[in-house]
Amino acid sequence: MSMRSLSLYAVTALMVALPSVARRPAAIVCRTTCSAALVSFADSTFTRRLDYRLLVRALARYRLLAADSAIPAFATPSSRVVRPGDSLAMVSQLRARLIALGDLAVTAASNSDGRYAEPVVGAVRRFQERHGLDDDGIIGPLTRTALQFPLALRVPQIERSLERIRQEPPMDNGPFITVNVPAYRLFAFDGTDMDSVPAFDMKVIVGRAVRTPTPTLVEQLRYLEFWPYWNVPRSILVKEIIPKLRRDSAYLHRENMELVGQGDAVLGDAVTPAVIGALRAGRLRVRQRPGAANPLGLVKFVIPNESNVYLHDTPNKALFSMVRRDFSHGCIRLEDARDLATWVMKGHPAWNEDSVAAAMAGPGTRRVAVPRTIPVLVEYNTVLATADGRVWFLPDVYGRDSDALNKRPEGPAVCPFER
Repeated sequence: MSMRSLSLYAVTALMVALPSVARRPAAIVCRTTCSAALVSFADSTFTRRLDYRLLVRALARYRLLAADSAIPAFATPSSRVVRPGDSLAMVSQLRARLIALGDLAVTAASNSDGRYAEPVVGAVRRFQERHGLDDDGIIGPLTRTALQFPLALRVPQIERSLERIRQEPPMDNGPFITVNVPAYRLFAFDGTDMDSVPAFDMKVIVGRAVRTPTPTLVEQLRYLEFWPYWNVPRSILVKEIIPKLRRDSAYLHRENMELVGQGDAVLGDAVTPAVIGALRAGRLRVRQRPGAANPLGLVKFVIPNESNVYLHDTPNKALFSMVRRDFSHGCIRLEDARDLATWVMKGHPAWNEDSVAAAMAGPGTRRVAVPRTIPVLVEYNTVLATADGRVWFLPDVYGRDSDALNKRPEGPAVCPFER
């Protein structure tokens, strides 16, 4: 047995031997109970992922930036909105700050007429993009706040994201998926090799802040459901559907929904006072038939979990053009579900891009097991570092960075409902 295997075995044995901490991530358990050598191994084993290693580099870089007194502050004398072409007395300081942060090339031309113009405007757009802001080049209140944010405070923000990754379980060498809620983005990895970059990434829509936030999860993707039914969660039924039925008895018919009784008996879509009473009492339920208008879209990715969260297609693609994308009841809507389904089914001899497209075209509902279960990590990290050298500081949409203990309650999701 190699030293690497022996050390991993030691960490696993430790988890078994300490039931009082068995539910804590192995890296954390080892950090508090193991020898220094084994702690170092745990850190290297459980943090092989490229996103972690890039954040480590970003941390070193921002420690240097925070200590560099030569980087000028961007202290504008007023709160006015600055648009491209406007005069800006602090334009030279802004240029120097953007160069230090990597948004503007050192060799970029400088203008000496005191106006806010290219190439500084383009650099501000890049700065806005990696801070989760509208990249319109306009220096308004949000952009000004981000530009003025102390670099010394970026260091603990990066450290917090590193610690959150360390608290996750280790990945094996197989494929895995991460969804970063503040980034509104999904990343698919083919493995955890040292040079493993995402096979692809896409925009996502997550749960609404305050009302229905998407919980952090570590689960396994087990099967896909093409042309899925949407079984309306009881909370949505009571709060949203039943009030609509009282006002409009044709609502179920118009929305392609149907009543379901005991034993999954389909009872049509006629609504009467007796039907509403049975729905309130829980003797009947409602589901929406499959199809292009179904809020789950044409395919659902099932990761069984207590919060009832899953990934799914969506017929409403327009929302992906928004910068802030917390619109769901807690589940995760995908910008390009077909790409993810094709990647997930890779390695299955009967499935390829064409067969996925055919299954998504319907008209029958199909449940298909994935060739191998794939870990899905739903994360909450407000800092990302990418292979192109950029560091992304994202809005704390759920306010969890300000909660030092990160113990904000996460109730069960009741997703989705798109209206």
